[in-house]
Amino acid sequence: MNSKSQSTPLMPPNTQTLDTQALDTQPSSAPNHAQPTKIAVHNASAFTTPADVKQWIKTQAQALGFADCGFLSVHHPLFIQQTEHLKQWLAKGYEGQLQFMHNNHHLRAHPEQLVEGAKTIISVRMDYLTQTPAPRAVTDNAYPNQGIIARYARGRDYHKTMRSRLKQLALTIEAMLPEWQHLNIGSEQDFIFRPFSDSAPIFERPIADAAGLGWTGKHTLLINKQAGSFFVLGELFMSLELPDDEPVKEHCGSCSACIDVCPTQAIVAPYELNASACISYLTIEHDGIIDPKYRRAIGNRIFGCDDCQLICPWNRYANITPVEDFAPRHNLDNSSLLELWQWQEAEFLKKTEGSPLRRTGYVNFLRNIAIGLGNAEASRDIIAELEAKLGQHSAMLDEHIAWAIKEQQAKLNRHEP
Repeated sequence: MNSKSQSTPLMPPNTQTLDTQALDTQPSSAPNHAQPTKIAVHNASAFTTPADVKQWIKTQAQALGFADCGFLSVHHPLFIQQTEHLKQWLAKGYEGQLQFMHNNHHLRAHPEQLVEGAKTIISVRMDYLTQTPAPRAVTDNAYPNQGIIARYARGRDYHKTMRSRLKQLALTIEAMLPEWQHLNIGSEQDFIFRPFSDSAPIFERPIADAAGLGWTGKHTLLINKQAGSFFVLGELFMSLELPDDEPVKEHCGSCSACIDVCPTQAIVAPYELNASACISYLTIEHDGIIDPKYRRAIGNRIFGCDDCQLICPWNRYANITPVEDFAPRHNLDNSSLLELWQWQEAEFLKKTEGSPLRRTGYVNFLRNIAIGLGNAEASRDIIAELEAKLGQHSAMLDEHIAWAIKEQQAKLNRHEP
């Protein structure tokens, strides 16, 4: 929620996804005896400046399915600035249960310490839509009996795809090092690299912003003028020293559509998100009881929320992904709440293998569906299905089931004479 992790301040895994606790900092080094794939170069003399190398890397990135990439030094001043902003954000208590965001501030401020020998970060973005949504409309609300899953999460877990393709990009770069030794960019030394995708304390969205991949919208997600915001981000740390790209101008103007549409009013001010109120956080990261004050607003969203992106006028330019891994699995783009409510834990584990949905866990997944059923159209069948799961899993789930039954019964009472 970009996979809800262009993070800090926290935003939906628009993915631009939620930051994770994993810390993956061991660099990869291509030894002298390695035999990487040879890249045909018809005119090596074309590489006359580091800018030529950057353009070549961008072309290779796009061939691998990345929509775009930008370059930023690991010593850029944004890292110390963003660390201070993060501390101020945390002081407001907006992080909810994401206590890991209090950790590793030194690594956030000094990313060169994450990968020893790294000089440049390649920031990449990858489109993830498989179907173009209606412009400036939250059509998910028109299907109250459907279980809505954020669009980035309906297929394979993008983190694995992202890291795999970033590694391919790194090996493609490594194969070209001999062609660049006259440019004084470090290509004569052992090549060190490390791909990241929500796997370390990195300011993912601010890096992409500074590297020119878009501007930060008022919902705290990155927006690209030619592609909207339905994309995820990743980073490749490497030992080549290439010049920074420049940020782009922001184009939100006076628009407040994302702020106005947020069901839980989690965007408390332009560019400031209370993550603990965000539906993406509540349905993915939050463990346990969800505050009743948010339940009606959650509606039928059972994993993440796309509302602030769907309403954004820039997403009329959103692109369809060329990456097959984002294709919906197991009918997750068109499943009713009752269908998903019937999943036993073994079926949940089987159908979420390699999926972002595994992150929330089975009982919390049922919790989210129970809220959705409470918000669905009035139905005695729904009440019967809810009652059938009482006492089967946990007191926490039972509390949400009881709430959903009460909501359903109230609607039935209003409709009956």
